[in-house]
Amino acid sequence: MCGIVGIVGNQPVSERLVDALKRLEYRGYDSAGVATIHDGVLERRRAEGKLVNLETRLRGEPLAGLTGIAHTRWATHGAPTENNAHPHFTDGVAVVHNGIIENFSELKDQLAAAGASFQTQTDTEVVAQLLAKLIRDGMSQREAMQAMLRRVTGAYALAVIFQDAPGTIMAARSGPPLAVGFGKGEMFLGSDAIALSPFTNEITYLIDGDWAVLTANSIEILDHDGKPVSRPRQVSVAAAYMVDKGNHRHFMEKEIYEQPEVISHALAHYVDFIENRVNPIAAAIDFAKVPSLAISACGTAYLAGLVGKYWFERYARLPVEIDVASEFRYRDIPLSPQSAALFISQSGETADTLASLRYCKENGLKIGAVVNVKESTIARESDAIFPILAGPEIGVASTKAFTCQLSVLAALAIGAGRARGTVSEAEEKQLVRHLAEMPRIMGKVLNSIQPAIENLSRELSKCKDVLYLGRGTSYPLAMEGALKLKEISYIHAEGYAAGELKHGPIALIDENMPVIVIAPHDRFFEKTVSNMQEVAARGGRIIFITDEKGAAASKLETMSTIILPNVDEIIAPMIFSLPIQLLAYHTAVFMGTDVDQPRNLAKSVTVE
Repeated sequence: MCGIVGIVGNQPVSERLVDALKRLEYRGYDSAGVATIHDGVLERRRAEGKLVNLETRLRGEPLAGLTGIAHTRWATHGAPTENNAHPHFTDGVAVVHNGIIENFSELKDQLAAAGASFQTQTDTEVVAQLLAKLIRDGMSQREAMQAMLRRVTGAYALAVIFQDAPGTIMAARSGPPLAVGFGKGEMFLGSDAIALSPFTNEITYLIDGDWAVLTANSIEILDHDGKPVSRPRQVSVAAAYMVDKGNHRHFMEKEIYEQPEVISHALAHYVDFIENRVNPIAAAIDFAKVPSLAISACGTAYLAGLVGKYWFERYARLPVEIDVASEFRYRDIPLSPQSAALFISQSGETADTLASLRYCKENGLKIGAVVNVKESTIARESDAIFPILAGPEIGVASTKAFTCQLSVLAALAIGAGRARGTVSEAEEKQLVRHLAEMPRIMGKVLNSIQPAIENLSRELSKCKDVLYLGRGTSYPLAMEGALKLKEISYIHAEGYAAGELKHGPIALIDENMPVIVIAPHDRFFEKTVSNMQEVAARGGRIIFITDEKGAAASKLETMSTIILPNVDEIIAPMIFSLPIQLLAYHTAVFMGTDVDQPRNLAKSVTVE
């Protein structure tokens, strides 16, 4: 995840900006840069690689100035070179950015036609170019900022300084977090409170749609329409190098809301957003030649693998054998040395998964690791590492690691399909466009469904049993929804394939049984609705999680209907994960359980 820091100060800022960036190193990055304004001139220093390289550059070429912005970049558009590193400059405008500008190609073409000359491969440069053009057209800096925000689409956090406004930083948030810190004659800006902890413990968090104007002694926060708004100031307990909950009650809630940001950076590792294609997959596993794929994992990671099975079989026409690792390792499966195996683990240390990996390795299979910790044992013992790049996940019940696992598996399945000739170039481009839209759509969903989810969770907290149903990729989501609910609320819940309803679970249906049906309007929708009718006929209380098309097509009366945007099937599992995560979270909050550290559970299971 990229990191943003800004200071409008009363003393030189460049060294302090770099110190703040060090507290964001845990987010991951591949280049860094600083820009300041001194004597009416914008200056910057940038460097590839780690912050030590930027520090070396600054020792040789110091930066003066009392106002500045700084950035650690995780490359999304363009290679991790110094030229593509932030801040980006255009005609007296400097910009740092976290996220993805979805319509950058369209904006770039428009700006180029108007005479703009682009110097980088990044999506971020269009923001600087657009601001500069709007100012040349006669707008004030504030007017230009407002107009720019109305034209860009995507998930982003932005910090901007202008050469002729040396005591001002403008910032905007639509997805990735931004915190404003209050000092004495100084104001600070950061991706989180950790970066600002050496300077202040008084923090205000911008919310989606906010943009702000910071000076040394003031902050003005405006909404998307440019109307002044007030956001609460709070005392942060973040210490240097300590992961902080920010303005969330629990780490789990924070990690749910981090998903648009972390997924954008996970995808950037696997997808070329400029060419709309999947980057070449690790040479250690040649998906064009393997006759089959084995997948194994535990818990939520196993359920991610189940969704991946659907994708690999549909898009790559690659047969997949999958089982939970504790069974896989003891099944004595006949495995072909020509095949490959994927092992999915957040920690990379899961004992049963590691044992299954070693079983496959002994049988001569090429091994791929889908892990969050690249230095883990599973990663070290694999031929190819596919990092999910979710960042630290503190909550025991996995949320952002799950959707990052799904995102990586989706990219791998598309890439495998392209390599095997089962996905055309045009299909690949369309699928990648859908992946690029996902962070923005996730942010929109998270901002829109919470009130309805909270009301529903209050009712769910009174129940003793809950049933989840789904078909296709929604079947693993039904199991994941049930797992999340039982993990943190301790309510008994089960997830079933909707087609299995009449093969046993229907016996449980009565007027006291909530049945949560996950049903986007896909090729399985009509059959899932028929299962809903069977539940309704027996008095079951239906909680319907669907999209706009599904809500319009279904005429059944429900206890509650959660309506999500219409999305392509490739991203539906990630989008539909959000309501089931929030439903479990808020139900547990109403019940007063220990959400982040539920009883009897550990984050990493390193013994059988």
